[in-house]
Amino acid sequence: MADELKSQEVWVVAEQRDGVLHDVGLELLGKARELVDQTGGRVSALLLGHEVDELIAQLVSHGADRVFVADDSRLEPYRMMPYLSILDTACRAHDPDIVLLGSSSMGVELAPRLAARLETGLSAHCIDLQLDDDGKLLQMVPGWGGGVVATIKCPDHRPQMATVMPGVMKKSAGYTGAEEIIKLEVGDDLDVSGPKVLEVWTEEPEGMPLEQAEVVVAGGWGIGGKDGWALLEELASLLGGAVGATRPPLDEGWAEEGQMIGQSGKTVRPRFYIGAGISGVMHHVVGMDEADFVVAINTDPNAPLFEVSDLVIVEDYKTIIGPLIEEIRLRRG
Repeated sequence: MADELKSQEVWVVAEQRDGVLHDVGLELLGKARELVDQTGGRVSALLLGHEVDELIAQLVSHGADRVFVADDSRLEPYRMMPYLSILDTACRAHDPDIVLLGSSSMGVELAPRLAARLETGLSAHCIDLQLDDDGKLLQMVPGWGGGVVATIKCPDHRPQMATVMPGVMKKSAGYTGAEEIIKLEVGDDLDVSGPKVLEVWTEEPEGMPLEQAEVVVAGGWGIGGKDGWALLEELASLLGGAVGATRPPLDEGWAEEGQMIGQSGKTVRPRFYIGAGISGVMHHVVGMDEADFVVAINTDPNAPLFEVSDLVIVEDYKTIIGPLIEEIRLRRG
């Protein structure tokens, strides 16, 4: 295939905060490596920030053949307009075929604006990326209420752009390609480009981070209210896990934004996942279908979540979770 297709220049915007790389950038490097291995192309990472040179080796080991670096004190902390200006200039100067960003808060802010400046298309929240027989990027996105996976491609415009959900793709460390570092010019106009950051305040998350939990207890619209939600929180606490949610509990105020699992939320890979009152459309399933063991509880015997579950229980979740909590307490004395 490499002899038949035009070699691809695939770029990955490697997000970092406070000198720590976001996992999604490393995951995208693994996918980019997979794509160019079909065509004999090259993978480049773009790294913006201040005093970030020590991150270059990590990007190379995860699949980058070269790293574009913009290093300036004015690039820390992140501000959208300076980052956008540097990425726009770099794309115009080096003409990549594909540009990938994570569907993080930074990525979803930058990607559509960069696509608009470059007058190209963008597919958001992709769950997979492939190349067709002509070497064009195929972008897989859940659509139509999560019932199907739509395959999108940008036949004429370049670069082809996509954002990908964190956690969907796997990191692939140990790459030993040639390391090339290219310093990007940082203009003198950054201080007048967009608003200034006067203060940074970080709210520390309470409890077990959802992405790190080995046990996830998740609830959907079928939970019915805050009283039922308290049951999920109690069960998760007893099991040393975290509570996840679908969109309706978030909209109703039972759950917080950081608890949402799925296409517009987080991707989890726990050893044990319990889904209660969740129908299980694809928008949610793409965020949890790599859990080791899935238990689904729903009164609807045709709930789509049952199709990806190891154990299905057609019952009201209250008749299961309440007694389960009591049994755990009893066994623990």
